[in-house]
Amino acid sequence: MAMDTELFKQAREAASVAYVPYSHFPVGAALVAKNGLVFQGCNIENASFGLTNCAERTAIFKAVSSGVREFEMIGIYGETEEPISPCGACRQVLTEFCPDEMPVWLFSKAGDVKKTTVGDLLPYHFKNLD
Repeated sequence: MAMDTELFKQAREAASVAYVPYSHFPVGAALVAKNGLVFQGCNIENASFGLTNCAERTAIFKAVSSGVREFEMIGIYGETEEPISPCGACRQVLTEFCPDEMPVWLFSKAGDVKKTTVGDLLPYHFKNLD
């Protein structure tokens, strides 16, 4: 799945099932594993806001809990005018499981695209020392 249009569709589809009764701000992510599997994630809110989970972390946690730990790219979609960017917690989780050079595609509702990498999103990040 190298085409950003397919990644956009998968991430937008994931956003369509977001549980966002408080913010009304759906976000979706589509994480592509090296084996070709796509793990979709959406944001899931909670009345205790600190317990809310973002779309990117949902996708990564689904993949890891399925035994998959090698990834090719991720697309992130938001109902925003400009392409949406991951929060700090999601950036740190991305650096835990993804190589610095892995592509990150950021999408807006109009289909605007910004391409970056995991390393560019969080320079000087904490890294697993194994």
